[in-house]
Amino acid sequence: MSLSKNCIEKTEQIYINPATLTQVLSKKLGTDVINANYQTKQLHGGTLGDVRLVTGTAETADHRSIPYEVVWKTQKKWERPGDPDSWRREYDFYRSDFSAAFTDSLRSPKCYATKLHGDDEIEIWMEHIDGVSGSNLTIEALEQAAEEWGRFQGRLRCRLDLDLDLGLHQHPGKLEFGDVSWLGNTGFMEREFRQWTSDTEEYRYLYSSTCSLPEHLRRMLITTQQESQTIFSNIKRLPVVLSHRDFWIENIFYSQDGKIHLIDWDCVGWGFAGEDIASLIADDTDVAYLDEYYRRLVPAYRRGLSGGLS
Repeated sequence: MSLSKNCIEKTEQIYINPATLTQVLSKKLGTDVINANYQTKQLHGGTLGDVRLVTGTAETADHRSIPYEVVWKTQKKWERPGDPDSWRREYDFYRSDFSAAFTDSLRSPKCYATKLHGDDEIEIWMEHIDGVSGSNLTIEALEQAAEEWGRFQGRLRCRLDLDLDLGLHQHPGKLEFGDVSWLGNTGFMEREFRQWTSDTEEYRYLYSSTCSLPEHLRRMLITTQQESQTIFSNIKRLPVVLSHRDFWIENIFYSQDGKIHLIDWDCVGWGFAGEDIASLIADDTDVAYLDEYYRRLVPAYRRGLSGGLS
């Protein structure tokens, strides 16, 4: 999902509950809003939810007219294999006190309202981030994102009340942000890998005579599968941190004031140090930039993580 203005896909007028809209705008603008007109534009990039930019003019109780823009996201219930609660996790994230964990230099969009409709749909009203994302991000901006995210993970790790003998790898501890039982557990990455290697079409293709991948790449993927038990055993020795799990260029925004904003929190949960940076390096990256991303983003992440842990 992308919230930047240059990712607007189409304009479509749909109904918005007036009471909800005035409530949202009153919180956003910090004043009593009594009425508002609106128009909506669907934002490109929401693969599972419906994400819209809502703009218009708000009328306040003291007779002012104020232009506004907010993002409105709705999400129907669906079931991710092995993670059935992911459809509502972003709702739980914004209802929690997690915003207190962020800093001025790294944060999620501000949330103005959340609603749960029955047991099969969520609704989130949030800040519209006016910034650069996707392939428009410079390597310097990505370095900043990597370092800030590492620092955040390190600081949060230090604030955990950990007990290594009491189920760390499921729910590793308590935070001062209230109930966090809605967070995903550390099994996410391995589950995703096992699903891919469970006789999927892509997996069978690796072993087929028609596979056109370069031989060294094909062998690397096959070897990864064959040695996966050892690989995941080693990964589980890494520090447990809070992982975004969808940490890639389309979910990172570099705002005009030089700050990092992260969106799409439906996969957030306990993970292992480094998995988010691996995602940032490899996910949708042009092969010509992979080496540079690795050489620059890994050190940036390690600087941030070390600084946060210390």
